[in-house]
Amino acid sequence: MNAPLHGRVALVAGATRGAGRGIAVELGAAGATVYCTGRSTRERRSDYDRPETIEDTAEMVTAAGGRGVAVEADHREPDQVRALVERIDADCGKLDVLVNNLGGENLTDFGGPLWERSLDNGIRRLRVSIEAHMITSFHALGLLHRRPGGLSVEITDGTAEVDGEHYRAETGAFFDVAKFTAHRMAWVQGQELKAHGCTAVSLTPGWLRSELMLELFGVAEENWRDATAVEPHFCISESPRFVGRAVAALASDPDVARWNGQSLSSGGLAKVYGFTDLDGTQPDSWRYAVEVTYAGKPADDAGYR
Repeated sequence: MNAPLHGRVALVAGATRGAGRGIAVELGAAGATVYCTGRSTRERRSDYDRPETIEDTAEMVTAAGGRGVAVEADHREPDQVRALVERIDADCGKLDVLVNNLGGENLTDFGGPLWERSLDNGIRRLRVSIEAHMITSFHALGLLHRRPGGLSVEITDGTAEVDGEHYRAETGAFFDVAKFTAHRMAWVQGQELKAHGCTAVSLTPGWLRSELMLELFGVAEENWRDATAVEPHFCISESPRFVGRAVAALASDPDVARWNGQSLSSGGLAKVYGFTDLDGTQPDSWRYAVEVTYAGKPADDAGYR
């Protein structure tokens, strides 16, 4: 069995669904022990009010070949994060991979300038996407940095290059600031971690076929292309497992330090490491966004997979 991460310990903060679940499962498929955190459990739902749970994710990790450990935690609460990291230290004595995937997918409101948006949702997004990331890094990197080779991954939306040149007005200012800040957080972490032989990066999936997105279009993973009848550019979308394979590839790379401080994408890393999405393709969503979507061209994923 190919298990390059056997013996490694990972924490995926925000592993209940979407990219977090895809990342946790692929780290498990590579043999890692994965602590899967979130606020949605089988006993109670979070304010997302969705059926996915951290227990489900942990079981998927174990079924994939790793060891999944579900831990309920609100990463906006420092005491809960401290207790989580102390548990990992007591259980395993180390942390090899931190994935900060706290984003607030349910907080996006569409349309209008900053002053017409929901201030409450905007502040909550900043708390989840910036404050909770910093709280998690504060506690988790204190454990991760003890051993050379550690990897910290800030999950965001968009590359630094694309985000630096394009404003996605539909998702607005709070979303834009929150997502772009992840690039700076990764760069700063990289400056501090490199002296300890560790690496930090920011990483973005493309147009993610999360549970919420599939539900929005009324499709499933098996027939997702049916959604292109409504939104033609959905042709470039990718499953959550694709970005999961990107994280697993980074964590398995003995030369991962070459990426320190950089902004990366699942599509870009697929070309370097050779992994594919579940359908065997390599969707390059952000190159597509620049060359097709932002250029006003008709939807066509030929040459982008």
